[in-house]
Amino acid sequence: MIKSRGSEEHLHTDVILSKISEYDIFKYYCPNFIELNKKFCSDLRKDQKPGVSIVYWKGKLLYKDFGYPDHTFDCFNYVKFKYSCNFVEALTIIDNDFNLGLTSVNANTLFTMGYRGTITNKRPVNQKVTIIRKKTRPWSKSDKLFWERYLITKKTLLKFDVSPISHYWINENRFSCKETTYAYKIGKKYKIYSPNEEYKWSSNTTNKHVQGYNQLPDTGDLLILTSSLKDVMCLYEMGIPAIALQSEMIMPDEKLITHLKARFDRIAIFYDNDFTNPNNPGQTMAAKIKDKYYFTNIAVPDVYHCKDLSDYIAHFNSYGGMKALIELTIYGEIHRHNIQTEETNYADTTQERKQES
Repeated sequence: MIKSRGSEEHLHTDVILSKISEYDIFKYYCPNFIELNKKFCSDLRKDQKPGVSIVYWKGKLLYKDFGYPDHTFDCFNYVKFKYSCNFVEALTIIDNDFNLGLTSVNANTLFTMGYRGTITNKRPVNQKVTIIRKKTRPWSKSDKLFWERYLITKKTLLKFDVSPISHYWINENRFSCKETTYAYKIGKKYKIYSPNEEYKWSSNTTNKHVQGYNQLPDTGDLLILTSSLKDVMCLYEMGIPAIALQSEMIMPDEKLITHLKARFDRIAIFYDNDFTNPNNPGQTMAAKIKDKYYFTNIAVPDVYHCKDLSDYIAHFNSYGGMKALIELTIYGEIHRHNIQTEETNYADTTQERKQES
């Protein structure tokens, strides 16, 4: 008998994870796995000493072999590697072993582990991530070449507590870094920036941690709210104080804005212009902030095909155009405001004179 399935059900990772959990998959195919974060011996290689853990990392479960870094897999790629098959075949194996009915498989197909997979739907609680420590390495030529693209100097990197690292630890789990990996120290917390990895970020920061805040001058003419610490440092190189929240999708706290307004004459927004995305989330959020706080909004024009300030600098090897854009936008806005104020005052005075006469 063929098992019927809904029209929206098909062989896809999201569909599979709507029916079973990553935990269920690892528990079935990884016989030595007992519980999360507890080390066990690998069954993918000869392993005399427990050196593997299933850990919760960046929103998903990850198989991490600390003695063999190449063996780092999510649940689907673990199955793919274990059975030397392609990705679709791995999904098909999971579908069959858990009897999910997403494909028309042969009813006589045997279960891979000799029995049907158990569905517990056990999902790990999103534990608070703690970066316990990091291992700093010396600055290298690769670091110089990477940051020179954005015209950011080593002196500025040091000012903003950016350091090159070779390893870092999340809770008890150790991760090796590629050559260009950095730790951003924000207060007592860290953001790990791995520009050449699929997953670029890992952090234990919260929405209360404002990037660049500790480096601000006491007072100033202009402050810019931008999208990343990289852009904050680019603006610093241009002589413009700036901060960045942990995400562009966060509405700035009113207490923070009140405090900053007391220190700076003007505040402007300079968020990403995701011109290839119909929803353009950076500019959508910038518009919301502008409506609430009446800030001037600055954006890299579409014609440059660069979504943000640092992209522009890397592409043109100059920040002159962006500095001109900021000045034109800010002071052009002020000029228009002054004209409107003068026109309003003139209209009010004229009306008063008419009433007096």
